[in-house]
Amino acid sequence: MKPTSHVVLVRPTSFRSNEQTAINNHFQKSDLLSNTAALAHARSEFDTFVANLRIHGVTVTVVEDTLSPDTPDALFPNNWFALLPKYQAVLFPMFAPNRRAERNTRIFDALRNLGHDVLVVKDYSSHEQNDMFLEGTGSMVLDHQNRIAYCALSPRANRELFYQFCTDFEYKPIPFYAYQTVRNKRLLIYHTNVIMALGVTFAVICLEAIDSLKERVLLHDSLTHSGKDVIAISEEQVTQFTGNMLALSSKEGIPLLVMSSRAHAALLPEQIQKLSKYATLVHSPIPTIEDLGGGSVRCMMAEVF
Repeated sequence: MKPTSHVVLVRPTSFRSNEQTAINNHFQKSDLLSNTAALAHARSEFDTFVANLRIHGVTVTVVEDTLSPDTPDALFPNNWFALLPKYQAVLFPMFAPNRRAERNTRIFDALRNLGHDVLVVKDYSSHEQNDMFLEGTGSMVLDHQNRIAYCALSPRANRELFYQFCTDFEYKPIPFYAYQTVRNKRLLIYHTNVIMALGVTFAVICLEAIDSLKERVLLHDSLTHSGKDVIAISEEQVTQFTGNMLALSSKEGIPLLVMSSRAHAALLPEQIQKLSKYATLVHSPIPTIEDLGGGSVRCMMAEVF
């Protein structure tokens, strides 16, 4: 299955550094801006990013967030839902209580108004009551073509729920643990999609983050056996969100690889040369969103298949 040419994004109305997610998102930085300034910067970065996607032939559906309830991370919609092929919508349980309020019908209504028959086929959100979480395509990186799901287990990615998803939707589960060094300690990576991105014929992955040699070998073998050219990135590059990319397609069928300008600047020349064989590299500057939100462009896009 080819990457989609249609994504949904949520334009922020109350963006700031979310105090409820900062406890295990170690990419977030202290909020040095006022909430008003942070929102203004984020909206400007968001609008530039949307325009850049459209210039490159991507269909972008933009949904405006609302002032109430308070949802500072609403511009990262790929965590609370995912759209699988045939407009199957899946709802996921969220770690932070104020992120659970992001679940609403506005996105699905917007897509239905465009003629897309979106149907919620599975809702895992009730597991929040038992402190079990699985944050969508943040927690999982899905290889739809080969029916493989990759998941870095963490407080936001429960093993049992991951296996349940894979059983329900017929994906082969590949769980592992991934770490980052924070103040000289090895701490779990909060989301899989900050260290890993998949294209049809390539994989960008930080193997250094996987401390278990056995898990590292199993992951590498799975990627190569499924036909991926493995392009390794470093832990330092992960801090620049180089792993947080998304493979898309233009409406004309041109392969695209979307990333932030910070991520692009951190790529080595040989990595750019390799990736450029597979896709046109598209990047936009979103420093405020990255610094305060602790996520990058992949987190901002929900794919529409």
